[in-house]
Amino acid sequence: MALMLDESEASDAELIGRAKGGDRRAFGKLLERHYDFVYRAAYRWCGKKADAEDIAQEVCVRLGPAIRDYHGSAAFTTWLYAMTLNAARDVMRKTVRETIKIEAYGAYELISGEAPVEPEDPAEALWAAVRMLPDKQRDAVLLVYGEGLSHAAAAEAIGISETTVSWHIHEAKKRLKTLMRSAGEV
Repeated sequence: MALMLDESEASDAELIGRAKGGDRRAFGKLLERHYDFVYRAAYRWCGKKADAEDIAQEVCVRLGPAIRDYHGSAAFTTWLYAMTLNAARDVMRKTVRETIKIEAYGAYELISGEAPVEPEDPAEALWAAVRMLPDKQRDAVLLVYGEGLSHAAAAEAIGISETTVSWHIHEAKKRLKTLMRSAGEV
């Protein structure tokens, strides 16, 4: 008789292996274990609670079929972060398309009824400025400073070289300094 580990004691690798084999409980435990990570990454990327929830939900849906393609060549969280970034980009593209449609019909002010909220917290002002960066610079900053990944791990998640991540960080710092000065934050 084989001794089964409790899911709370099982490693990610064990849970992934069982989830690939169709074990729903293992898959559920894997989701439970990493949901906060996915939500936090999504929130840092978009800055809105509702959008972060949509992104996290989309990642959960995509993870079911995608788990079979995970081969373990990268850390699971790195692979999951790449999946989260892709889902965030998809949700944001959809949001942009919908906003363009709403604005095209002249109904934006009627529907929203509110002006953008200016962040009071200097850290939130900085993250808002990060979200204004070009895609690759934003992704590099979010991975390295938001999630605490090394440049090498960030490079793996984004799919670029480590030196390119370092260059994007460097360029982002210059751009952020300019953005924060123009906003009166520096």
